[in-house]
Amino acid sequence: MRDVQEFAEEYFAAATDPDRERYFALFDDDIVVHDDGHSHEGLTAVRRWRTEVPPVRYDLRDVTGTATACQAVAEVSGAFPGSPVTLRFTFERDAQGKITLLDIAP
Repeated sequence: MRDVQEFAEEYFAAATDPDRERYFALFDDDIVVHDDGHSHEGLTAVRRWRTEVPPVRYDLRDVTGTATACQAVAEVSGAFPGSPVTLRFTFERDAQGKITLLDIAP
């Protein structure tokens, strides 16, 4: 499993890639995402959630943690109210490196 800095860089690169399958390939089928007061459970729900996310730019500020539980702080800017905003992305990953939990919070 790659180190947490490389993982975070790959996550944010995939999140902005026009090839959305690159992004979804990072997740386990049973992924749970918490974002903006909502929970999205399972890859189908995460795909639906992601289609509602406006195009944004991520500026990665900090990454801490381990291969299975890490946190990234990024400034997120785009066409949404309050832009830019600094958000904390908390990840849990399984032994294969797939994201099983993603929590996005201020």
